[in-house]
Amino acid sequence: MPWIKRKLRGNKVYVRVDGKGQPAKNERGLVEVIYKLKPDSKIYNASWNNLVPTGDEADETPFETEDAPRPGEGNSQGSAKATAAAPKVAKDAIIIYTDGACSKNPGPAGIGAVVINGDDRKEISEYLGVGTNNIAELTAIGRALEIVPKSDRQRMVVVHTDSSYSIGVLDKGWKAKANTELIMGIRSQITEFGDLHFVKVKGHAGIPENERCDELATTAISREA
Repeated sequence: MPWIKRKLRGNKVYVRVDGKGQPAKNERGLVEVIYKLKPDSKIYNASWNNLVPTGDEADETPFETEDAPRPGEGNSQGSAKATAAAPKVAKDAIIIYTDGACSKNPGPAGIGAVVINGDDRKEISEYLGVGTNNIAELTAIGRALEIVPKSDRQRMVVVHTDSSYSIGVLDKGWKAKANTELIMGIRSQITEFGDLHFVKVKGHAGIPENERCDELATTAISREA
């Protein structure tokens, strides 16, 4: 399949297209993106809507090249891997827990997150205003990913959440009927990570960091009450 040049978050990338120059979308509606024309380039998945023209007319012509992975080849790193149980965690993995809360649904909403990067621990407790529980759960994940340093985003990152909805719309290809802009934004964030995993945890089951996130989320709401 040919490639076409685009920009993703200000960076020039190469996007796989079909023989007619249309985006070659996978079953999740995402396209394959690479940053370098090399056979062993890491392949990322991105939303076509987040890719913009470079502004150079010459870049609008799809081209074939041997200096890029063929379909089914390459080092696919861009999509998150949802797992029911924790994967084998690397020693230097960044561990994230997130939670969202609403006093009603919809109602006053808050988020909580814990990001553990080696000896560095960051906590997020933020009031969102009026929203739904799903918005809070998604936003918590997005905020946590934002504070992972760009220099660390090719390391293993494990995101723990008790939200099946969040894992479904961000990784399992569930079709979003609401919160589409928020979901697409987080999917775009995910393309910046090289080895991102989601782990479903049981809520209110005594898991220390999950309980801490719930406390951070509910405290954010109570501060504004």
